[in-house]
Amino acid sequence: MKIGIIGAGNIGGNLTRRFAAVGHDVHVANSRGPQTLTALAEETGATPATIEDAVRDAQVVVVTIPLKAVPNLPKGLVDSAAADVAVIDTGNYYPQQRDGKIAAIEEGLTESRWTEQQIGHPVVKAFNGTYAQDILDKPRPAGDPARVSLPISGDDTAAKAVVTALLDEIGFDAVDNGGQDDSWRQQPGTPVYGLASDATAVRKALQAASPERTAEWRA
Repeated sequence: MKIGIIGAGNIGGNLTRRFAAVGHDVHVANSRGPQTLTALAEETGATPATIEDAVRDAQVVVVTIPLKAVPNLPKGLVDSAAADVAVIDTGNYYPQQRDGKIAAIEEGLTESRWTEQQIGHPVVKAFNGTYAQDILDKPRPAGDPARVSLPISGDDTAAKAVVTALLDEIGFDAVDNGGQDDSWRQQPGTPVYGLASDATAVRKALQAASPERTAEWRA
């Protein structure tokens, strides 16, 4: 299927590599233009694209850019995508390190709920606490006891099923963390953030999370 990836940083680049490797039609875009993506395209077989072209008719769209850049995405971002498009949000709020203060998030709105509001479409939060290199180094076959599980959150059950299947294709299991209002359990500073372990450990870490952000993760 066509997958449009917006953002070609560490996570976006490695998702491009893995999705292309399992046979998907990957179109990748960034803020600097397709001419800057030649090397990644040559390596992976992905198509370098503008944001608009990456999204057009895509069945999956991955938004993997800094939160502060999300409001700058084209209005009606996924209007030209497939009617049942699943949108994956890998974003995290790093107020001190990168994003500055986003008042709604500081006041308790979850990061991905805020992203939904900016782009006008539901998202599935995934890959946000995953080290980029793990996307390349950690895949294992289904049933392998060393297979890593990753949490996903979202309100659209059909979209979560698509993301779960994609994770399986690239060598990971998904742990359903519930709806978007529970996605704080996988935000930076929580026990599951950066965890590369099995489903039991991931569920335990999600349950141990606190909604209170520590000073490090507040503006």
